[in-house]
Amino acid sequence: METKKKLLLVEDDVALSSVYKSRMELEGFEVREVNNGEDALSAAIDFKPDLILLDAMMPKISGFDVLDILRNTPETADIRIIMLTALSQPKDKERAEALGVNDYLVKSQVVIGDVVERVKYHLGMLEQKPTA
Repeated sequence: METKKKLLLVEDDVALSSVYKSRMELEGFEVREVNNGEDALSAAIDFKPDLILLDAMMPKISGFDVLDILRNTPETADIRIIMLTALSQPKDKERAEALGVNDYLVKSQVVIGDVVERVKYHLGMLEQKPTA
């Protein structure tokens, strides 16, 4: 049996998080959900996800700081990370890219199906990059 790809979902909006978790599980992923940056850092090491969906604005440690720490930690440096955020300013996207994010999606500009496709693309489950 093929092992499931593991997703770490980092989102402080619990309602939104549960919607994403349900959909990703339907798509066949093993999902762990955390609601702040501190938990994200420990889960990245314990859970060893294949990909992290990371919110930018969170209590305690921001998504940008989480991204920076993950990229500078040997055990987590190669995990694929997609930022899924309400921040739509180009400077925020540039900051995330400078920190090494794999993809940057603005919540108001995507539907959950787009996010699923991006996740699959970054995990090598789709041949072509989705156009969304």
